[in-house]
Amino acid sequence: MKVWRPGPRALFASKSLVHLLALTPAAILAWQIRDEFLTGSGGLGADPVAAIEHRLGLWALRFLMITLAITPLRQLTNQPALLRFRRMLGLYVFAYATLHLTAYLVLDLRGYWTQIFEEIVKRPYITVGFAAWLLLLPLAITSTQAAIRRLGRNWARLHQLVYVIAVLAVLHFWWLVKSDIREPALYAGILAVLLGWRGWKKLRAINARRTATAG
Repeated sequence: MKVWRPGPRALFASKSLVHLLALTPAAILAWQIRDEFLTGSGGLGADPVAAIEHRLGLWALRFLMITLAITPLRQLTNQPALLRFRRMLGLYVFAYATLHLTAYLVLDLRGYWTQIFEEIVKRPYITVGFAAWLLLLPLAITSTQAAIRRLGRNWARLHQLVYVIAVLAVLHFWWLVKSDIREPALYAGILAVLLGWRGWKKLRAINARRTATAG
């Protein structure tokens, strides 16, 4: 398979397309909120607040799965250029997760933000969701070239927190759903495949080193 080596123009165009696609869900939701506010069109259903929170959280989870899929796709297709999009997608995970949390604080708690600590203690799904967001925070802060240079090898170690975040995010979704668990089960299955691939590759690398040493 031919390796794609994009030039500056192709890379700029590709990143612009990714930005456009990643912003589309937020733009659609913003338009629906506008219609709901101006005309009460009902496009967000019987419970607009729940719909807004759910949509933002779901897209944060989707972008998280896409971000985790970059490495397996790069390995399967032998396209190192795919890694150029991983940090960008990771920042969209943080952006949508932050909007999800903000919607909960502003629309659900309605400004009584001090209640969040009570909610964190009382509701396990909020506990794990808030923990996932807190762990995302240092990853977003250190997603610059300067931070990568400053942290060196510790940068890669820090960003392995993404696996813990993914587990917490799926658990948050699973515990949030009270009856039909098919959708969170789907994301749990996707995450199991993505983590299983990494585990398998790591075992293969360990066995290859042992074979080389023994030889």
